[in-house]
Amino acid sequence: MTVVETARLVLRLWEWGDLEVLTEIFAKPEVWQFPFRRGFTDKETADFLERALVKQEAGIPTPWAAELRDADRVVGYVGLSVPEFLPEVMPAVEVGWRLDPGFWGRGLATEGAAGALDHGFGVLGLEQIVSIYQPENVASGRVMERLGMIFDRDTVFPGRHLALRVYRIRRDEWPVADAP
Repeated sequence: MTVVETARLVLRLWEWGDLEVLTEIFAKPEVWQFPFRRGFTDKETADFLERALVKQEAGIPTPWAAELRDADRVVGYVGLSVPEFLPEVMPAVEVGWRLDPGFWGRGLATEGAAGALDHGFGVLGLEQIVSIYQPENVASGRVMERLGMIFDRDTVFPGRHLALRVYRIRRDEWPVADAP
């Protein structure tokens, strides 16, 4: 069932059994500060997990459960998705992450996203991957830069009037894209 393994993470498919820990993580306002400025309700988290499970079953990219290798504990999500909310970048695949704030500052987002990029380029054969964030979310921008992603454009979230910044990286710019 494992999708991607890194030094400290297992990025795996979601299970309904993940709902309790995911609800605890997603309820924290810091996790959804960008763009919602609040934590998720129990229903919003259940809806998120249900959508992820449906996408998994259909083979549509959706971020994976991010589990600590040495603790078998879900600490959030990392992975690939289709950024349908931003039509101007479509067709595209995005790398993204949301982690429990108790695990921020440890390089887990960068490590997990690098594993997702390896998978996207090396296994899925994608030519380009984007990442999208609100410019005030400086930490996410730094993760993108550490990954070697480059600025693509500034834009606005349609209908929400939120500033967004798009970074991208092409297959030939990713150092492990041709690895087996």
